[in-house]
Amino acid sequence: MNLSGDMYVIGAGGHAKVVLQAIRAIGRRVAAVFDDNPAVWNQRVMDIPVVGCVGHIEQYPPKPAIIAVGDNRHRRRLAEQLQCEWTTVVHPNAYVDPSVRLGPGSVVLPGAIVQVDGVVGKHAIINNGCVIDHDCRIGDFAHICPGVCLAGGVTVGEGAMLGIGSAAIPGVRIGDWTKVGAGAAVVRDLPDRVVAMGVPTKVKRRLDDNENGPDGPQPNG
Repeated sequence: MNLSGDMYVIGAGGHAKVVLQAIRAIGRRVAAVFDDNPAVWNQRVMDIPVVGCVGHIEQYPPKPAIIAVGDNRHRRRLAEQLQCEWTTVVHPNAYVDPSVRLGPGSVVLPGAIVQVDGVVGKHAIINNGCVIDHDCRIGDFAHICPGVCLAGGVTVGEGAMLGIGSAAIPGVRIGDWTKVGAGAAVVRDLPDRVVAMGVPTKVKRRLDDNENGPDGPQPNG
C-alpha cells in the first residue's frame, strides 16, 4: 500500500480524533492509523485510513509516530512494545514557552499554556485549555485533562491522571499513577497510587494490586 504522509498515528478512538486535528493544524500529514480493534480496520478516521493492528506498524516504511490513546496504562504498554521514532504534537493555538522541555510522544492540545522552565515527560497528554504555570514537572505517561490549572512548581508523577477542571496549589506533588477527580483542589501532597477527590482533596482509597500503576485500569478521557 502506498501511504503518503510523514507520520503515523496509533489509536482510532475519540482522543485520536483530537490528535489528528492537531496534526492537521500544524500542517503535517498522517500516512496511516493503526488500532487493535478489528471493527475499525479498513475504515477511516478523520479521513485517514486505519490499515490494521498496532503490531503491523513495523511492517511499513519507518516514519515518526504518536500514540493517540487516552488511557495512560495502555499508552505506556504500547510505547514499551514498539520500536518507533516518537514525535511530539503541539497545537498552534497552545502556548509552550521556549524553555519547556517536551518529552518524545507528548501532545499539547488547543488552548493549553505551559509556562517557563516546565518539563513535560514522554507520552504525556496536556489536554485542551490546561494552564500549567512555571517550573512544573509532568511525569511520563501522565494525562492532564481539559481545564486543569496547576500553579507554579507542581510535580505530577508518572502515569497520574488529573480530572477535568481540577487544580493544584504551588509546590505540591501528585504521586505516580494517582487519580485526581474532576473539579478537585489539591492543597497538599498526594501519595502514589491513590484516588483523591473533593475541595480540598481527600484520599478516598488506595488502588489495589489489580488496578495499581501501569498494569491496572485507568479512567476514560
